[in-house]
Amino acid sequence: MIKNIFSIATIVVMATLSTLAMADEASVKKAIEAAYPKFKVDKVTKTPYAGLYEVFMGGQIIYTDEKLTFLIAEGRLVDPKTKKDITGERLEELTRIDFNTLPLDQAIKVVKGNGSRKLVVFSDVDCPYCKRLERNELANITDVTVYTFLYPIDQLHPDAANKSKLIWCASNRVKAWEDWILRDSLPSSSGNCEVPLEKVGQLAKKAGVTSTPTLIFADGKRMLGAQPYKEIERMLNAASKK
Repeated sequence: MIKNIFSIATIVVMATLSTLAMADEASVKKAIEAAYPKFKVDKVTKTPYAGLYEVFMGGQIIYTDEKLTFLIAEGRLVDPKTKKDITGERLEELTRIDFNTLPLDQAIKVVKGNGSRKLVVFSDVDCPYCKRLERNELANITDVTVYTFLYPIDQLHPDAANKSKLIWCASNRVKAWEDWILRDSLPSSSGNCEVPLEKVGQLAKKAGVTSTPTLIFADGKRMLGAQPYKEIERMLNAASKK
């Protein structure tokens, strides 16, 4: 009987603490949205570190306290005991994408080798880092199927959308893409077919893709920029084991 009472009391206390934590997180979220009405707060989570709250917004993590007396932006939270980058791990978790939900029919599909591994790349045709990725890094990788979403960023490259249309509407889309990204040669297509640039833009916004190149692996993890091919290989292999 006494044991049952203690069990019930424990459950009540845990439930109460959980409710209070949720209330605190909700109040922090409300306070931040009131202070910064132009920004959408995706999630607030209380951390086990010195009363800090993790705030996920705009694709990044910031930290604050329950009274919003300060904000820590672009900082890294590291566990001194384990030496783990807590911010990096949480950001990786919060930005993970369900690969199986991506509309791959809206991407250019290039099969290399046996194509067994999967990789998605958001690429701007006029982005120099995208060309570097293709020419210097992906050129060294085989046994992968690469799905490239054409994602022109108009503010940086005003002509990228037009070039994307020419590539997408070419009779051989894969050849047109490779001719341009590897050899700077555009196809002679009219560019008048139905091009999914608007849909890709919406997808990028939903997925929190704000720069090119952005790589997404089969396990939902992402990588930004033209990283060394050995690092891409490591991520591809890790994703294929899950």
